[in-house]
Amino acid sequence: MKNEPKPTLIREKMDVCELDRARLALMNPQLIEQKKEERTFEETAKPFIELTMKEGIETVWDRFEMQQPPCRYCESGLSCSRCAMGPCRIIPPTRIRGVCGADADLIVARNLLDMIATGAAAHSDHGREIVMTLYAVGNGRAPDYMVTDKEKLNRLAAEYGIDTKKKNEKTVAAELGQAMLWEYGTLNDSLRLANRAPPATREIWKNAGISPRGVDREIVEAMHRVQMGVAADYANTLIHGLRTSLSDGWGGSMIATEISDVLFGTPKPNESLVNLGVVKKDFVNISLHGHNPLLSEMIVRASSDPDLKALAAKVGAKGINLVGLCCTGNELLMRKGIPNAGNHFNQELVIATGALEAMVVDYQCIFPSLPRTASCYHTHIISTSPKSKIPGSYYFEFEPENAYPIAKAIVRMAIENYPNRNPSRIFIPVKPVKVMTGFSVEAIKGALGGSFKPLIDLIAAGTIRGAVGIVGCNNPKVKHDFGHVTLSKELIKRDILCVETGCAAIASGKAGLLQPSAASLAGPGLRSTCKSLGIPPVLHMGSCVDNARILHLAAELGNTLNVGIHRLPIAGAAPEWYSQKAVSIGAYFVASGVYTVLGVMPKITGSPAVVSLLTEGLKGVVNASFAVEPDPLKAADLITDHIERKRTELGI
Repeated sequence: MKNEPKPTLIREKMDVCELDRARLALMNPQLIEQKKEERTFEETAKPFIELTMKEGIETVWDRFEMQQPPCRYCESGLSCSRCAMGPCRIIPPTRIRGVCGADADLIVARNLLDMIATGAAAHSDHGREIVMTLYAVGNGRAPDYMVTDKEKLNRLAAEYGIDTKKKNEKTVAAELGQAMLWEYGTLNDSLRLANRAPPATREIWKNAGISPRGVDREIVEAMHRVQMGVAADYANTLIHGLRTSLSDGWGGSMIATEISDVLFGTPKPNESLVNLGVVKKDFVNISLHGHNPLLSEMIVRASSDPDLKALAAKVGAKGINLVGLCCTGNELLMRKGIPNAGNHFNQELVIATGALEAMVVDYQCIFPSLPRTASCYHTHIISTSPKSKIPGSYYFEFEPENAYPIAKAIVRMAIENYPNRNPSRIFIPVKPVKVMTGFSVEAIKGALGGSFKPLIDLIAAGTIRGAVGIVGCNNPKVKHDFGHVTLSKELIKRDILCVETGCAAIASGKAGLLQPSAASLAGPGLRSTCKSLGIPPVLHMGSCVDNARILHLAAELGNTLNVGIHRLPIAGAAPEWYSQKAVSIGAYFVASGVYTVLGVMPKITGSPAVVSLLTEGLKGVVNASFAVEPDPLKAADLITDHIERKRTELGI
């Protein structure tokens, strides 16, 4: 339309398909079959991986293979390029210090603090965008948005000491938004939502000197510490890493989750579909990928616009089909029931269906190479965040103030691309799987009759042995989805309830574990509980920032029992983690008292002292620690042993 926004093409696309085909299509059928089995545990992804290898379309697995073998100094955390005196590497016995004098322990600790700070910044900056939108709604500057959950708005306002009497919801929204924005700085010197943690947990933070003050304050101080000439003691450096991570879990991420609920609705159990089969042959297909629900919510609305639906019919499509990917997909799945095409490693494969008109992205976990993949097809990659302009994409400058017009322009662009698809290349040989999602803390409490006491009683009776939060990403060092699915299946078999977010949750969904019928795979106690409540043994709690829901749930259990989180029979796991965000998540789980098992070794092995601190020393600081176990069955043993110890300590 004449007045709709127009995109900017960020650099012309390069036709790279033939180059990739010349290199990759040399694989023989036996090698293709072998690699297909090695790369993924997901049966519905295997035909697409086979297709990409036969046609020579480069994927994440190909690029991983090109990077082998890795630099052993980088992999162990012993390389440093923080200043222009380097880069430095620790290579005993001659190179035991960097140019500045930093030894292996300090270099490894600084690198790890850098990762925590980056992950906390990613989650928390996301949270800032959400709360700024709430503030704009309150001030009338975001007309396309509204408060959807007024009850939650008022509950949060009460937590922040805001009087809601005789105030309309816009006034409350503005005041709550402003109060939350203050917490990103240093004026308050505390985070209000951290008060949800049990008193015993907050006392541990106080004694350890890690009580989070402000979101930005902890991140900025972390970046100050990693500057050469500041941090000099590895333990002191890592303790601040815990404080920084807490500012994420009980600050930026929790704010993002709570205000997303206020704006878009608190999730309730609903049914939908997952895997690459959600792409429909005769529809205009648009995938929504990334982490920020602000734009995707508008695209859902725009896809119902009568004029755009008429345009889709005019170009020969049966309708407009939205599918999610990664965490934006999780947000839409749990609130709107929008089908999800998959997790992190499905993002290239959905293009290989040949039926995707547009992939709309915002930020985080998005491959910069997506336009290269899309150049092999008709698919448009549409970027929308000024933080994440992608060469080869069509870029729309998205702001909450112009949300709906941008969304309509994007949907129109996808519809107009429908005639450009090649019917002979459409490949959708799989059927989607049913899932039940939307288990917010409020939904779980509601399913239990309005109190967490029934869950505590089930745990006390031994019907459910405990609970585990399984989170994280996909990593080519682990067969795609194998760690998530194998660990989840093993734990539920042992009567341990699993609550999951992000890519882990979608992995379980694709494997059929997010269905009530999956209770048949659980142990007798968990099975009977799930059947009586009509729920799956693996509960989908949302996106990556929604790990804050897991913290909130743990806090509710701790407060009900009047004990610190560290005393509960619970654990955390990240079987396939890869990103800095996951490092922050793992750190705030441990700092909150949750024993956490990683499936991929962090880059810390160059310092036995750092390894010892994280796996043993932290027990004396926060009463929890990390463990690393690549084998998900052995990880299940570690978790089970931990849960049983906690049960014994509680006398149950």
